[in-house]
Amino acid sequence: MNDPDFLNQAVTRFLQQFLEAEITSFLQADPYERTTKRTGYRNGYKPRIVKTRVGRIDLSVPQDREGRFHSELFARFQRSEKALILALQEAYLQGVSTRKVTKITEQLCGTSFSKSQVSQLCQELDADIKTWRERPLDQAYPYLIIDATYLHIRSLGQVASEGVLIVSGIAESGHRDILSIDVAHAETEATYASLFKDLKKRGLKGVQLVISDHHEGLQSMC
Repeated sequence: MNDPDFLNQAVTRFLQQFLEAEITSFLQADPYERTTKRTGYRNGYKPRIVKTRVGRIDLSVPQDREGRFHSELFARFQRSEKALILALQEAYLQGVSTRKVTKITEQLCGTSFSKSQVSQLCQELDADIKTWRERPLDQAYPYLIIDATYLHIRSLGQVASEGVLIVSGIAESGHRDILSIDVAHAETEATYASLFKDLKKRGLKGVQLVISDHHEGLQSMC
């Protein structure tokens, strides 16, 4: 298990099998299978290189004739890799030397990353987070739990303590979701009014009870 070549081969084999199972599910047919449920036909492969914690992975991504098949593997995989890279970048910001960070990225990811690559990854993750924060709320949440914590946040070259407002919603099924995470300078009535306005705009409905600590800004709205 300590042999990097063994791990590389194992991951490669698993990911290739995942791709094959994915296109089989998409086309509703195995290769050369005769079935009335078939929705299309395979059309060869295209190469794809993925840099991972166990080194470079060379994959053959299956294609279909109409070009409709798109694997979900890489988007999920890349988000995980982006998070790892940004964690290493954070280590650098906290004082770990560039040499050590570079050595860690090379050992874990099989490659090193330039400043421009890290900047691009940050922008892509910001877009993912923005989409998540603005997602519509399709179900009712009878119970809301609202809390705030203060973190040191870097902005415009300075570090300041900012409030992070977190809203959890408990659905009728009992399932809990994080509905909103927002940064605020202060926990004022205007801050919470803006927070609830955004939640309502996204479709929040069915609220019966709001649970929170002694937030004066929130209490003044009641």
